[in-house]
Amino acid sequence: MRVLVVDDEKRFCDGLRSGLEAEGFAVDVAYDGTDGLWRARENPYDAIVLDIMLPGLNGYRVCAALRAEGNWTPILMLTAKEGEWDEVEGLDTGADDYLTKPFSYAVLLARLRALLRREPRERPPALTAGDLRLDPAAKEVARGGVRVELTARELALLEYLLRRRGETVSKREILAHVWDDDFEGDPNIVEVYVGHLRNKLDRPFGRASIETVRGFGYRLAGDGG
Repeated sequence: MRVLVVDDEKRFCDGLRSGLEAEGFAVDVAYDGTDGLWRARENPYDAIVLDIMLPGLNGYRVCAALRAEGNWTPILMLTAKEGEWDEVEGLDTGADDYLTKPFSYAVLLARLRALLRREPRERPPALTAGDLRLDPAAKEVARGGVRVELTARELALLEYLLRRRGETVSKREILAHVWDDDFEGDPNIVEVYVGHLRNKLDRPFGRASIETVRGFGYRLAGDGG
């Protein structure tokens, strides 16, 4: 899943980005509210981690602007402030959850996962298509009860395809959600990783779950192939 982190503390952003990328997220970073708002408007994020105290526009204003425009990307608001009225203001401007610094990274990750399950509709903790099963939190994949080991990038690609199962998704959409703005390589990397998934999840089990839709992209069968 693709996440935008908006915070003016560079060291904090670098650490959070590294941690989330290790979990299989694609992460973009903005260091002020103006750039954060622009990125949120221009890119299809699955969630936004938004600090309140920001240069340019504060987090309240960024959140309020997105909601006024009909952008309902889940927002986890961060702040070093304490007090119930700060939390009230954050939630009232449209944030989905609120976390006070300093916080446990494990708690942030769990809350982020909860937001991804809940928006735009309630999503189950485990993603399934027929006998293909992915537990995003545990990073466990199984086909017919047989566990399959995947790399972090393969897990991220499978998670995105499972969340869009039955739908055709373009190579551009996959790059936007599974990779990030810093990726400057060959877009055909998507084909390479789709091949990895087929070699690990389909061919050994006599399945064909990931279909190439010529001229459009890929589709993961809703029944798991």
